[in-house]
Amino acid sequence: MVEALRYEPCSPTCANWLRYGVQPKGAKAGMLPGRCKGKAHKAEHLGYAGRRVLVSRKWSNKTLREHKQDRRAWVLDMLGLSDDTTTDRHRYLWRPVSTKDPDRAPPAKRLLRGVANRHRTKARLLELQARADGRPVPDLSATPALGVAA
Repeated sequence: MVEALRYEPCSPTCANWLRYGVQPKGAKAGMLPGRCKGKAHKAEHLGYAGRRVLVSRKWSNKTLREHKQDRRAWVLDMLGLSDDTTTDRHRYLWRPVSTKDPDRAPPAKRLLRGVANRHRTKARLLELQARADGRPVPDLSATPALGVAA
């Protein structure tokens, strides 16, 4: 993952934009892709310093908020939900967590939880798409059902 993040642009001034033929903001002589000193490229942060890929308003003519709304609308459409049937958007209270907080998990554990959550979400979405298309959903359980001999 660190190697992949090495070449993803982390900010408008990141030298990695040169890989995509885009001149970074405040470009200087000697800038090379993969040599950005930004926090997002360091292994201990794994891209947490900010967005890994910036939205180019010149290409899409959309803001980041509009891209988020498009993704949300697509997922709601795939799940067969309307925007008014979802729960309150402001149901969470966000606040910084201290490094001394005993409930704070180590970064590696938080990363693995995020990957596992994404995997579950993706599997559920694929299952719902298969059901919507009328395709059979295979039972991919690693354990046999109770009462059934293996």
